[in-house]
Amino acid sequence: MSHEPSASPLILGGAHTPRAALPQLPPLALYIHIPWCVRKCPYCDFNSHAASPTLPEEEYVDALLADLDQDLHAVHGRELSSIFFGGGTPSLFSAQALGRLLKGVEQRIRFAPDIEITLEANPGTFEQEKFTAYRALGINRLSIGIQSFQEQKLKALGRIHNGDEATRAAGMARQAGFDNFNLDLMHGLPDQSLDDALGDLRQAIAMKPTHLSWYQLTLEPNTVFWNQPPVLPEDDTLWDIQEAGQALLAEHGYAQYEVSAYAQPGRAARHNLNYWSFGDFIGIGAGAHGKLSHPDGRILRTWKTRLPKDYLNPAKQFKAGEKALGNEELPFEFLMNALRLTDGVDAALFAQRTGLDLVSLAEGRRQAEQSGLLQVEPSRLAATARGQLFLNDLLQYFLI
Repeated sequence: MSHEPSASPLILGGAHTPRAALPQLPPLALYIHIPWCVRKCPYCDFNSHAASPTLPEEEYVDALLADLDQDLHAVHGRELSSIFFGGGTPSLFSAQALGRLLKGVEQRIRFAPDIEITLEANPGTFEQEKFTAYRALGINRLSIGIQSFQEQKLKALGRIHNGDEATRAAGMARQAGFDNFNLDLMHGLPDQSLDDALGDLRQAIAMKPTHLSWYQLTLEPNTVFWNQPPVLPEDDTLWDIQEAGQALLAEHGYAQYEVSAYAQPGRAARHNLNYWSFGDFIGIGAGAHGKLSHPDGRILRTWKTRLPKDYLNPAKQFKAGEKALGNEELPFEFLMNALRLTDGVDAALFAQRTGLDLVSLAEGRRQAEQSGLLQVEPSRLAATARGQLFLNDLLQYFLI
């Protein structure tokens, strides 16, 4: 993405701005982190670790449920609207282990009747029988990590599957009864041309997923690619890929509802929508993060012990830390998520989720609107098309 000079920070009144008790707690979701992969990809900065031949499934499920027990005080009578198994590669776990885990979760927190349960999976880490068993557990959405269909690009990314396996994965998901699945696809890959990128996208669209996550490869610190950077496409090519790809997705009925998320009508990921609208989520598992609101107005960020061996060590705590968000941080925290949504959010949601008065955003909104980065729409908080491109610059108006 391009960069422009940042706006000057805005003072919003600091920690002494009154914050009301929350009139209603946000929806509650659960994130479950499975930290093992067959192999660590060179671009990946997630908390993932190469798996040994035998995974400690039983011990890890026991630890996850014990971890959840310690967060139950934050449920406050709510039901779970969604569950997301992320990683790592959660599909390395057997259906038996995931079934015991889901049963344990439901015994502790009531499931919404229409709960969305998503499992991340990679081609080459499952077979038809496994998919069918996952579906029988009540898992009703898959997110399949394709990244590319081209052999050369997959090798450059360190992926363990090939293009044929990627294509078969979607077919297997459908045969197992999954009528709702996402394909993860990257662009801006090493030496990728516009034709290469659009070829990948056309192949993904042909598989008729209900949802596509289509995002640009970025080089992140603490990765192999950061220390040994590959040759990536030039900015002009990246821009051409972005524009042509968005047009192609729209042509085939995939509406962009977030920076890198595209969905068929009614198929936006409920779990992610909750996250971007500043909903609550309990995070369990090695390195998992959570965000939890309390009726008295406190809003906490939590994070768990990162290394699997420490997470499984009974002598160590599951929780590595927590932080209460101060009044001065909440505008930025809320908008950092909400403004990623293409349509933004209802402006009234700010007070509902933070306990702060909407007037605390007034000066920042005025400046952001004048800059052309925020839509002039009193009842909504939404970035303009330009604001979506320069989101970091837009957010500067709401920093203290």
